[in-house]
Amino acid sequence: MKRLNDLEYLRLSKFQAMVYKLKLFICAIPGWIAQLFINIFYFLKGCVKSVWGGCKDIGYTFAKGNWAVKLSFIIFGFGNFFYGQILRGILFLAFEIIFIGYMLVPSGGLYWLGKVHFLQNGATVGNVQGAFQYDVIYDTDVWVPGDDSVKVLLYGLLTIIFIIAFIYTWRVQVKQCRICMDITARGKKVKSAGDDLRSLLDNEFHKTLLALPVLGIAAFTVLPIIYMVLIAFTSYDAAHDGYSNLFSWVGWTHFNELFNFGKGGLGLAFGEILSWTLMWAFFATFTNYFLGMFVAIMINKKGIKIKKFWRTVLVMTIAIPQFVSLLYVAKLFDPTGIVGKLLLNWNLLPQSMVAANQMGLWQNEITAKILVIVINIWVGIPYIMLMATGILMNIPADLYESSRIDGANAFQQYSKITLPYMMFVMGPYLLTSFVGNLNNFNVIYLLTQNNPLINTALGTAGGVSVNHTDLLITWLYKMTLNSAETQYYMASVIGILVFLVVAVLSLIVYNVIPSTKNEEDFR
Repeated sequence: MKRLNDLEYLRLSKFQAMVYKLKLFICAIPGWIAQLFINIFYFLKGCVKSVWGGCKDIGYTFAKGNWAVKLSFIIFGFGNFFYGQILRGILFLAFEIIFIGYMLVPSGGLYWLGKVHFLQNGATVGNVQGAFQYDVIYDTDVWVPGDDSVKVLLYGLLTIIFIIAFIYTWRVQVKQCRICMDITARGKKVKSAGDDLRSLLDNEFHKTLLALPVLGIAAFTVLPIIYMVLIAFTSYDAAHDGYSNLFSWVGWTHFNELFNFGKGGLGLAFGEILSWTLMWAFFATFTNYFLGMFVAIMINKKGIKIKKFWRTVLVMTIAIPQFVSLLYVAKLFDPTGIVGKLLLNWNLLPQSMVAANQMGLWQNEITAKILVIVINIWVGIPYIMLMATGILMNIPADLYESSRIDGANAFQQYSKITLPYMMFVMGPYLLTSFVGNLNNFNVIYLLTQNNPLINTALGTAGGVSVNHTDLLITWLYKMTLNSAETQYYMASVIGILVFLVVAVLSLIVYNVIPSTKNEEDFR
């Protein structure tokens, strides 16, 4: 698309300028996606280069190092002991002893690795299947437990992570030994244990502060994500729970099933749910944003009386738990609810709904989708109003005064002053709000309560009911906790795809919002 110069752009009308900006945005999306893949390529290239450089450095260290450094290739921390770094040497040696002990004990790392059979198609996770066996003492069949696939997979994954940590620690201590050798060769003194402790409380205090949070993120965020990804390649469900019946590795079977648009596949259901999820997230985010901003502008407008009262009335919706308020509002639009009865009595329901015997607004696809968006506005406006109020109070009044002198009307002031400032400050919030709405379980599930069901083969896709208003997160919930056939494997597949969708959209939007591009304009 041809880009206009400044003079050509100024000649455009407001509508033409808006269309031109929209075209620029759409045309730029392929470039952003291409740049994303280029960045991934360079990242992988950098990783390969780093690994190759590390291997060369290890070879150089072994070739040029003295006997103490070479011995540290086998005995962790030996070089540190040799150069007087006793504390470091004890820590490195203790880590090696713990690792070797964990790997070699009867129920240690090698034991779990021998049972997990990582990604071997058709192989079970675990070797021994539990079964009922006759007990002569009790004169009945008793359950004799075997392997637990869930436990085997978890401990196998932890063992792999432990091995990676061992290799990294080995590399670090070898590198430190060579550094000590080089420092000593120049006639300088290496750091003592006291120097290390003082450094951790001074110039490297950030490492001390971040150590615990990083470990928490690794244990409670990264590890569950990796585990979820692995589950997607297994047959983990109600019939193969890992305890009474071992589950096995199935490769890409579930991904093929999800993207199968033919009979028996989940492709059509996934496509419809994904499209509605993106549509819902867009409307739920931007209707709340612009209407909440409009309410804040109206309340803060000069001449409006009892402003505190209006703010309090709106904030009341936040004070009431959503679990209560959403269930109550949902009942209002039922055929037996106040609004539902009035619509029936006044014959205001569309004839198509009456003919299809859909007497409730939640039983119709269009009205149900409109209702969840409208009710979400009622829930979300107060949050935006409170944030927008604080931002509006910090916009310099001189800008509005200058614009009025220049003849700007109210809309021009909004589009040239208010909106750019709001977008600059609230851009990151809009991104997180959009991501949150992609996974907005409460509003959808509590309001619709499994309505309206899709009247096609998709209605029971994968043995789980599918609704017109389902989001990917509610579909995932039904597959795991609200179904007789708990399909943990398919829930993991959907979880991976949700992550990919959120990641790609977040990266694209993050590179567009003014907060990351025009910071100097708002100083």
